[in-house]
Amino acid sequence: MSEYSGIRGTRVKYLASDPTLNSSTEGQVWYNSTEGTLKSLVQIKATSSSGSLSTARFGGAAAGSGTQTSGLFFGGATGLPGSPITNATEEYNGFNWTAGGNLNTTRNYLAGFGTQTAAVAAGGYNGTANVDSVEEYDGSSWTSVTGIPSTNRGQAGTGILTAGLIFGTANAPTTITLEYDGTNWTSGGSLNTGRKYMAGMGTQTAALAAGGSFGLPVRSADTEEYDGSSWTTVNSMNTGRSGLGGFGTQTSSAIGGGSNGASNQTGIEEYDGTNWSTSPATLATARRYLGGFGSNLNAGVFCGGRNGTVYNNTEEYNSNINAITQAAWASGGNLNTARQYLAGFGTQDAGLAAGGNIIPYPATPKGETEEYNGTSWSEQNDLGTARAYLAGCGTQTAGLVFGGNPYTNLTEEYDGSSWTAGGNLANGRSSLAGFGIQTAGVATGGYNTTAFTNTEEYNGSAWTAGGALNTANYQFAAAGILTAGIAWAGQNPTKNQTEEYNGSAWTTVPATLNTPTFGHTGAGTQTAALSVFGRSPGNTTQTELYDGTSWTISAPAATARRGAGGAGTQPAGLGFGGFTTIQINNTEEFTGGTEVVTASTLTTS
Repeated sequence: MSEYSGIRGTRVKYLASDPTLNSSTEGQVWYNSTEGTLKSLVQIKATSSSGSLSTARFGGAAAGSGTQTSGLFFGGATGLPGSPITNATEEYNGFNWTAGGNLNTTRNYLAGFGTQTAAVAAGGYNGTANVDSVEEYDGSSWTSVTGIPSTNRGQAGTGILTAGLIFGTANAPTTITLEYDGTNWTSGGSLNTGRKYMAGMGTQTAALAAGGSFGLPVRSADTEEYDGSSWTTVNSMNTGRSGLGGFGTQTSSAIGGGSNGASNQTGIEEYDGTNWSTSPATLATARRYLGGFGSNLNAGVFCGGRNGTVYNNTEEYNSNINAITQAAWASGGNLNTARQYLAGFGTQDAGLAAGGNIIPYPATPKGETEEYNGTSWSEQNDLGTARAYLAGCGTQTAGLVFGGNPYTNLTEEYDGSSWTAGGNLANGRSSLAGFGIQTAGVATGGYNTTAFTNTEEYNGSAWTAGGALNTANYQFAAAGILTAGIAWAGQNPTKNQTEEYNGSAWTTVPATLNTPTFGHTGAGTQTAALSVFGRSPGNTTQTELYDGTSWTISAPAATARRGAGGAGTQPAGLGFGGFTTIQINNTEEFTGGTEVVTASTLTTS
């Protein structure tokens, strides 16, 4: 067989280097003459395990039509038929599940639709009978509203709270469709093929119904599209199945799992608005009666289900031209001196830890200084004055610490080896926040018998007054530079607000931390900040990322703690020390998620 390198065909581009790789390049094939390889940009399709449901269950309903990182799963049965049915609700943040408000009516095989903060639960089975109960979720609790016209179970749901749709049922007539406007239910066009336990995707005026069953053991591969008034039968799935999970839109959907009548399935299929194609990726766990949510076929979540065993498994499905690396925390080298409420600054591979204290009470202040090289900590010269609840900023070779307990105004400068006295703060205080560099530093907030709004700016030798915080605060986090700073959460009244600094004034912005927190750790910049650890009200591992507009939840750290030191950037952060039930010395390193577009080399055999 001839080698392609010896042929310069007219249908394949002959290039000295790869073209710019983006969505417009997807599916193209070219010959890279420098590398001597035939290449293409293809979609990567894969499933990955994520945080498990707290309550294993099947036959629950899911909502979260908007995003892979904001879902809801509610109701279901916790064991095989005859086992207890649950009213539990759990909320998904893209990494793990947390408890939400319980349903008022315990049930499984119910329909669900909407978003994490505006969801609807309709119908279902309470263990003895089908029900007509409908409830709405506001992000924290369920409220009973107008019921569906008749009791039923096994229906599919899609849409949003004010424009929802449920269709099919285990009861006659099995072709029923009901539309919801946020208050009332009205009849819609009937399905062409009556069935139960199917998947529903899309909106009230552009919905998709896939799979289901007519009655054991017959499983359906039928697919129908809804236009707001009537259903049209379109191309069938490749494998008939019921009890499947699904997510997406009428023109971009994916389904997975279910039973084909003989066995539970791992297969995933994608719908492009015309045809179904079998994905090369599969679920790790074969199961039926699972939940699914997500925005389109490129990014969704499958959760729960059963297959002899009842599962709490969560699997994320991604179909993308990019290779996606998930954000994660990993263990780093331990501090030589365990301590809490210490100062930290620098980078992930050139960090600095200074001060802190140890208990039991009365706490002993520490002056120890340690440098981190990305692997291990090494002892350096101590602070001139041992103290905790201090703040710091700068780099490993040009650092600054200031304030601390007991309400001191002392400032010290670090040159990469030793500390020298700097200009004193105008206001002695502890539990303050700091950001910037040694010659352009900022100290803000803090506590000295009362909470402070005061901000002071350092020029390398002296402090001068800056703009006041809008809300007095202490035990909060800050990041950035003097002319573009950010401060968030802390012991202010809400414990989740965010303020931004422009070098002269603070502005409260709409973005709020998802979990009210204080005693936490921060790093990064005004448009790319990292928040981790703290009390909420117990110690937490929660990580949140700020993009200049809003906070989103990211991969949790391993060890819940408060009063830790922090350093680095949003994509390469560092957290160390802190308090669990006693001061600790462990270090964790954060790596932000990345997307890399990579061309594949094509081979023959």
